Amino acid sequence: MNRKLIWILLFSVAALFTQCKDSGDEVQIDDENELITSVTLKFTEQGTNNQSTFSYKDADGEGGNLPTQFDTITLKPNTTYTLAIELLDESKTPVVDISTEVSQEAYEHLFIYTATPATLLKYTYGDKDANSYPVGLTGTAVSGATGTGLLKVQLRHQPGSKDGTTTPGSDDVNLDFTLEVQ
Repeated sequence: MNRKLIWILLFSVAALFTQCKDSGDEVQIDDENELITSVTLKFTEQGTNNQSTFSYKDADGEGGNLPTQFDTITLKPNTTYTLAIELLDESKTPVVDISTEVSQEAYEHLFIYTATPATLLKYTYGDKDANSYPVGLTGTAVSGATGTGLLKVQLRHQPGSKDGTTTPGSDDVNLDFTLEVQ
């Protein structure tokens, strides 16, 4: 009977030490999505200094309370604009300029601008990362004929997987602005 008890104790101690062994692998820090509380689109009519800004503001980010501001984008028909986007995290003091972070980590970020219907707006990227993949912090937007629809603005976070397509990664921003071309 004592032998059985000794074997059980030896087996238990051996199992305990093999379970607690350090694998030696480095712990990978997750590359989390950014907290973005403010998105501002700046449309500057080419050849002029006429700038129109449209914003989305949600003080607590996605979920929680409703946004405090969600502008309707109003553009002139058949007009070419330079489009720049600004992202802020206003939950911190001082406010964090996420646009700068996206610019510094352009190799893992991609903005996508999708108008519905597609005839309302055509977007062309004006910037690229070190691997020649588009980024979308700035570009050219050309409005179409008059109409109303949506402009989906997405920021895809693609750490380690950016390949110039929209598929890999997850959304840091996914907003549907109402778009009026009139």
